[in-house]
Amino acid sequence: QVQLVESGGGLVQPGGSLRLSCASSGGIFSIYAMGWYRQAPGKQRELVAHITSSGITNYADSLKGRFTISRDNAKNTVYLQMNGLKPEDTAVYYCNQHLGVLDYWGQGTQVTVSS
Repeated sequence: QVQLVESGGGLVQPGGSLRLSCASSGGIFSIYAMGWYRQAPGKQRELVAHITSSGITNYADSLKGRFTISRDNAKNTVYLQMNGLKPEDTAVYYCNQHLGVLDYWGQGTQVTVSS
């Protein structure tokens, strides 16, 4: 059974940066696509960024240029580098690992952008 553990969230001032990490265990990490999603209070969960097993990335249009997703298959970890954070980036960020019908989620990590 795949388990995902996110870390790196916290409180940051507007304009600041955070790097989220998601450590995966229990599966062959390198064959899975990975994604970061977020859910703000009262809103639906939305895709932030996605990276395929071969390293192809895509992003929510509104986040291009500020967020970067990457993966380290040797460490079974996916990262989300977030720069130029804005108050509207405040949300719980979730890691997702998927392959076909296999779909796994982490417990989420809170990111709060506030002065």
